[in-house]
Amino acid sequence: MKNKIAVIGAGSFGTSLAMLLVGKGHDVSIWGRKKSQMALMRDTLENPHYLPGIRLPKELNIVDDMAEALKDADIVLFSVPAQQFRAVLEDAKVYMKGNEIIVNVAKGIEKGTLLRLSEVAKEVIPEAKYVTLSGPSHAEEVAKSLPTTVAVAAEDEELAKFIQNVFNTDRFRVYTNDDIAGVELGGSLKNVIALAAGVLDGAGFGDNTKAALMT
Repeated sequence: MKNKIAVIGAGSFGTSLAMLLVGKGHDVSIWGRKKSQMALMRDTLENPHYLPGIRLPKELNIVDDMAEALKDADIVLFSVPAQQFRAVLEDAKVYMKGNEIIVNVAKGIEKGTLLRLSEVAKEVIPEAKYVTLSGPSHAEEVAKSLPTTVAVAAEDEELAKFIQNVFNTDRFRVYTNDDIAGVELGGSLKNVIALAAGVLDGAGFGDNTKAALMT
């Protein structure tokens, strides 16, 4: 089934997922805030700032007008930094019909409010059909079609399965669950744990100490 998909955020992960979705036959538009970046992407069919050396598909609609990107979209994929998610969602809401599925790939907790991003979305769009997509995934490897696994989580199991179907390929495997809080917290806290593990290495401690941290 072909879907009209808007990708909001033209960084490395947004671009790589847009490429994946075009490859699956979807009608995809990608929007970025910097007009100069989007013009360069259109002219060169490359995103040199974030994915240098990787060719973009000519079918990808590259735009700097958010309204154009969101027009008639069935799915809106947000790939913006966690601390910008609220503001960008509020901007996008103006152009959304209200029945789009929101897929968010940002990892983080909102500063000040300490809200998870699904909670931020509910504050901005209370009726939002919200899915989080997260996992151990480097953007450049997704763009190169190297094997990757991610999880999609939503309160509605059928919604998670639908998005699984939209993204799933033989190289990009998507698994579903209903633990949206767990997926969001896992994605947010992993870097804190990684930094702590690095501190233990720097202090000269061993695997036992690191295992205690992980436990």
